[in-house]
Amino acid sequence: MALQEAILVALTHGEASGYDLAKAFDVSVANYWTATAQQLYKELDKMAEDGLVTARVVEQERRPNKRIFSITPAGRRALHESTTRTPKPTAIRDELLVQVEAIDHGDTDAIRSAVAAKLHASEDKLARYERRRATMLDGADEAAYLRTANRVGPYLTLTRGIAFERENIAWCRFVLDATA
Repeated sequence: MALQEAILVALTHGEASGYDLAKAFDVSVANYWTATAQQLYKELDKMAEDGLVTARVVEQERRPNKRIFSITPAGRRALHESTTRTPKPTAIRDELLVQVEAIDHGDTDAIRSAVAAKLHASEDKLARYERRRATMLDGADEAAYLRTANRVGPYLTLTRGIAFERENIAWCRFVLDATA
């Protein structure tokens, strides 16, 4: 999946500035795709050139003007086409796994420290995701939410992010126990 497609998905929620998109990526899209603000702005410019999004300038007092982006019909078609492709299999590229693979030949304490840092980061992210889930459900049970929600995609990707972080936590604890 390309960054472009993740941006198009985010813009289906409504128009947004690059700053708003960066915040949205941190809150919701981050459970399945990450990007820096700089990457987002660069991709938005390219997408505007390609006619997938439009940008309008909003003048602001005491602050620089900002551009608000909207998905175009061509962008919606591109997003639809992207949903008909079979995605590539997920491949893990994780520097921490390289370090853990080398634990028998490296600085075990430093590697354990890196695993502990990953554990804490995953616990923090899981807590954010679970707060977001509670906000989305707003007291409803999951089955009721899925039957009545206008959009289930954000919830479904959030549950994948939750499962991913839970597995990260379990694995980090396993590594720390195995190397104690």
